[in-house]
Amino acid sequence: MQFDVPKMPFYMSYPMQNLYLTEMEYEKDMDRMKELYPRDVRRILECVEDECDKMEYEGSLMFDEYPDRLMIEMVVDRIHQNIMEDGADMEAEQYWGGRQPSPGHRPPPPPPRRDDNLRDLIGVVLANEMFRRRCRHRRCRRWW
Repeated sequence: MQFDVPKMPFYMSYPMQNLYLTEMEYEKDMDRMKELYPRDVRRILECVEDECDKMEYEGSLMFDEYPDRLMIEMVVDRIHQNIMEDGADMEAEQYWGGRQPSPGHRPPPPPPRRDDNLRDLIGVVLANEMFRRRCRHRRCRRWW
């Protein structure tokens, strides 16, 4: 007795056949979308990705079920500080136009200010990046 069931190749019977390819496709699509970000946001994203790379290890606060709000705020502060330092270096370079300043002469420092909108943007980008990495971590850990 023969059933009308189509035959399936043996390699298609495994549930994770395209898991790696699907993950790569998600990454490429995300990279394409990141190219559309404004220049300043891309600079923030680079700093956020660097910090997340440092936090991507087993037992990290990034992979906690409930990440600690205070620790996330400390990471946001660290990223904010790095961005402000990079911005000050870029402003000084624009001010001097590539020339070296004479000894003892420097441009006036920018006035200190609290940029809450920038901190909020850093927090959103950080939360998004952490969410992406947590999902990837769970998907990969489930199969391997």
